Amino acid sequence: MAPTDDALVVAVRVKPGVSRARVGGRFDGPHGPALVIAVHPPAADGRATEAARRALAAALGVRPATVSLRTGAASRDKLFLVTPSGPDLIGRLSRLRDGAEPAG
Repeated sequence: MAPTDDALVVAVRVKPGVSRARVGGRFDGPHGPALVIAVHPPAADGRATEAARRALAAALGVRPATVSLRTGAASRDKLFLVTPSGPDLIGRLSRLRDGAEPAG
């Protein structure tokens, strides 16, 4: 997770094809600490990526239109861009990924 100007870059690890969708947990991946998003759709035709984008938006409490894929369309490890950013989004992301409030 890194803010860039007015956007937040969120590293995500997608687990497609699960029976129960959920957002939360940490995976240390190629983009650093990533938020784990488990989605029901399989990894085919971008369906898992789209489900992950929408799940991320819902978990952060933002409109889906504010979340876009930056990199990783064909990978389980993705970077999403959330625009605009803010300290409240960083706090929500930290709680989802790490299960704790960010250090002050």
